[in-house]
Amino acid sequence: MMNREAPRVWLRMVLAGLLVLAGCAGRPEGVMVPSGEAPPGVSVVNLLVATTRAPSNQPGVLFSGERGTQLELRDIAISIPPDANREIGQVQWPEKLPADPMKHFSTVSVKPVANAEAGRVWLRHNLPKSRRVLVFVHGFNNRYEDAVYRFAQIVHDSKTDAAPVIFTWPSRASIFGYSYDKESANYSRDALEELLRAAVNTPDVGEITIMAHSMGTWLAVETLRQMAIRDGRVPKKIQQVILASPDLDVDVFGQQLRATGKDAKDRPQFTLFVSRDDRALTLSRRISGNVDRLGQINPAEEPYRSMLEKQGITVLDLTALKSGDRLNHGKFAESPEVVRLIGNRLIDGQSVTDSQIGLGDRLGAVALGTAQTVGSAASIAVSTPIAVFDPVTRRNYDDQWRHLGNSVESTTETAVGQ
Repeated sequence: MMNREAPRVWLRMVLAGLLVLAGCAGRPEGVMVPSGEAPPGVSVVNLLVATTRAPSNQPGVLFSGERGTQLELRDIAISIPPDANREIGQVQWPEKLPADPMKHFSTVSVKPVANAEAGRVWLRHNLPKSRRVLVFVHGFNNRYEDAVYRFAQIVHDSKTDAAPVIFTWPSRASIFGYSYDKESANYSRDALEELLRAAVNTPDVGEITIMAHSMGTWLAVETLRQMAIRDGRVPKKIQQVILASPDLDVDVFGQQLRATGKDAKDRPQFTLFVSRDDRALTLSRRISGNVDRLGQINPAEEPYRSMLEKQGITVLDLTALKSGDRLNHGKFAESPEVVRLIGNRLIDGQSVTDSQIGLGDRLGAVALGTAQTVGSAASIAVSTPIAVFDPVTRRNYDDQWRHLGNSVESTTETAVGQ
């Protein structure tokens, strides 16, 4: 049995790798060579980029996928074409260099940032009035430029009101480098903690949101766990943690969560983006002992429903959402609705709910159910592309089920003449 199954798993890995790598085909190398200018009409996103990667000797690559010996910082400006020339949610890579900034993403400038103090100066100069900072941690199979351009897209499309900082850790950008990447994430915990503490200790900074994707979610949550163990709690300035397609063993996440605070009020607000059709996480599950990955759970079913409700965790289920990502692993960044939601609410420091109205009740005509009669019973099912499970929506959902039950009982009594 084992001998027959192993080749199948390996074949799936190869096929998945071909799908992932196909998305990179045709990209020119050296896109990080700065143009020095941005023409009128384009948008420019300024990023603070922190990395534990080793510097590259190749012009325009900047950093390789190998591990460096220290945290390196860069101030990087990326230009994004006018909205009329691009699709929201997409990174438009140049077909050749130099890039045409009216059609493609382009690197405008790359400036060294000498040390942590210089990084704090960058934060002070780039903080909006909200005094918020967004720290992004990318996932598995990312080159340096992949991470930088994708984050620039998220920042631009979400229109977030926060100073954007990205932490990029060593990845060999190969499907066959899964184990290396996972150990590189482990290798980078102290450096991510150093970056977060520098932001926390900057007096001008008011709030910090951490957003992590895929394997980067393990690095982000493990770093928060490490900080909580040192200090007794996660620093109060870190108020929001967004985990997109988390490649996290659900049991490990439970342990990490408990270490960050015994009660939900003692730790940051956690929000998860999950999708049960995430093919990358299916692969990860197979090579990780067939333990459920956090990014593939069904938040409406037990045991996860009760656990999420008890811990006060909000989940956005993107399973029904369609995107151009063939692995269904990057929906959070490619969907215009999702990136706007991230910017309009989550990063802006708002809770997902307002008053007694859950976000799930407001995302569509039928979010988590609006059934009022027996004839509309089918509409109680989760049928919108984005299904939201937060404490208020869950409570409203349960109330609607009870209302539906009363309607069924009343209609039945009328039908039989009672």
